[in-house]
Amino acid sequence: MTLDALWRPFALGRLELPHRLALAPMTRNRADADGTPGELVAEYYGQRASLGLLITEGTQPSADGQGYVNTPGIYTDAHIAGWRKVADTVHDGGGHLFIQLMHVGRVSHPDNTPHHRQPVAPSAIAAGQDMFTASGPQPLPVPRALATDEIPGVIAEFRHAAASAIAAGADGIEIHAANGYLLHQFLSPNANERTDQYGGSIENRSRFVVEVAAAVADEIGADRTGIRISPAFPLGGIDEGARADVHAQYLDLVARLAPLNLAYLHVHHLGDDELLAALREAWPTAVLVVRYGRTREQIADDIEAGLADITPLGRFALANPDVVERLKADAPLTEVDPGTLYTGGARGYVDYPTLTHV
Repeated sequence: MTLDALWRPFALGRLELPHRLALAPMTRNRADADGTPGELVAEYYGQRASLGLLITEGTQPSADGQGYVNTPGIYTDAHIAGWRKVADTVHDGGGHLFIQLMHVGRVSHPDNTPHHRQPVAPSAIAAGQDMFTASGPQPLPVPRALATDEIPGVIAEFRHAAASAIAAGADGIEIHAANGYLLHQFLSPNANERTDQYGGSIENRSRFVVEVAAAVADEIGADRTGIRISPAFPLGGIDEGARADVHAQYLDLVARLAPLNLAYLHVHHLGDDELLAALREAWPTAVLVVRYGRTREQIADDIEAGLADITPLGRFALANPDVVERLKADAPLTEVDPGTLYTGGARGYVDYPTLTHV
């Protein structure tokens, strides 16, 4: 297949996108210690503005939501001011910015959060993995199970973070319900052993995600709200059961989300094309699909097959700030330097060359 399908314009919510590529969300650990994105972050996203739709790295909606060192937040005045510089830079380059709201839940260590408290989760079940901290890798602790009457407060944190993103000039937000973090933990039976209305049945495990999405859409508008899922993704100790269980859970979830008419569904796809096709059929608006291991020749395949409307790029975009221009020109792509992905500073972040500076 050719890449011709990538270059058709697309209307996403209230945005008019020039093509079908986007920047996938990728953690880069470059925020200030207090979670404020600084000048380097603005430069990084501004360099990639030609991607049209830029979905940021996971951004915590509260102190409880932070998992990793030097990840950004979007819940204080300083965070809003920092993101405003990012949004302005992206807009100056002709792009649009969606801030991904990521509450990590149990995938956190007290040493990495501003309040140094025990992580929260659906149930008091540890993820069984290590977390990098300033003193080196440490086992993730057993989290504290959220009480039923605390859950509305967590939902309010997402609502406040979404409003803060819009106040910062972002064009919208993406709710991170994937990759082993808090919302994904509620969906997974091996992380959620609750006996209240948020656990036990498929419908109950969907409830928290749907309530977060409804609150955010009510706050900023459904056409400025996207959501990301990753069915059967085993990150963060997640085990969603047999294939039939995964299908049942995600078809229920998407059926409950669909009436909200969110701007898009973003699927981090592991290869179950039967499920992807069913999700696509059930979803009323745009679908974004990202897969590991795609070659440049395969970038447009899901669009050509009718499974996706937009293809977010991860490492291709990370190492090639002008990836859109390179793909159009059939130019070579720079390879990622894996040693600088999370090290902080400009190296491996804003110093990848463009075609005019190779």
